[in-house]
Amino acid sequence: MSPFTRVCSLDDVPVGGALAVEVDSTDVAVVRTDDGVYAIRDECSHAAVPLSEGEIDAGSCEIECWLHGSMFDLRTGKPTGLPATEPVAVYPCTVDGTDVLVDVGRPINDTNDTEN
Repeated sequence: MSPFTRVCSLDDVPVGGALAVEVDSTDVAVVRTDDGVYAIRDECSHAAVPLSEGEIDAGSCEIECWLHGSMFDLRTGKPTGLPATEPVAVYPCTVDGTDVLVDVGRPINDTNDTEN
């Protein structure tokens, strides 16, 4: 059995857009950029607001928190702009045909985040 869960159709997420989904009680932002599709915890590590409501820089693979402007790299979860200093979890994400699949059980970065 695959640890990946279907979360949406690729058509649900336009390039430069984000979609909020819930996977096994974990809030996830599915983000589509020029380079691919990414899954990141849908909560800013600075202000606990949904990252899916922020702006996407599709060219640089970053998402901006709408509240205070913190920036995060979609590939690593690391903050690239203050005021955030802590990373957010990034999850394995794949596209199978037109299905977007995410595995929230195995974050690909170390955030010391025990709340999934």
